[in-house]
Amino acid sequence: MDALSINLYDERKRGEIEALQWAFARKLLGLGLTVILEWGTWARSERDQLRLQARELGAAVELHYLFAPVDVLLQRIQHRRRENPPILRDALEHWCEIFQVPSPEEMALYDRSLSLDMSSPHPNGEVK
Repeated sequence: MDALSINLYDERKRGEIEALQWAFARKLLGLGLTVILEWGTWARSERDQLRLQARELGAAVELHYLFAPVDVLLQRIQHRRRENPPILRDALEHWCEIFQVPSPEEMALYDRSLSLDMSSPHPNGEVK
């Protein structure tokens, strides 16, 4: 979106772009290729829809969920300096409140799952 000069907060455009990406991803899955979706699927209903559609194409489906506390997320966002306007702590806290963390029951619906706790700093003190 940034490369196309589209406002990152334009939800309508974001939805259109994700729909195009998913249409292309389904074509690739139909060819037996691997696809990684890395946009935010904040609600279980969104994840269920993608999982079921991928399964209809015969694809294996994995869900990789990484936990990081707000402080770590904010530090990473500030370090990369990519968002304009900058993401503020209040917004990040709100988004964390509305995000639906995958439950163990949901994770069991996927072929393989991986859950990493990223709340601890790297051994050399850096937060990666």
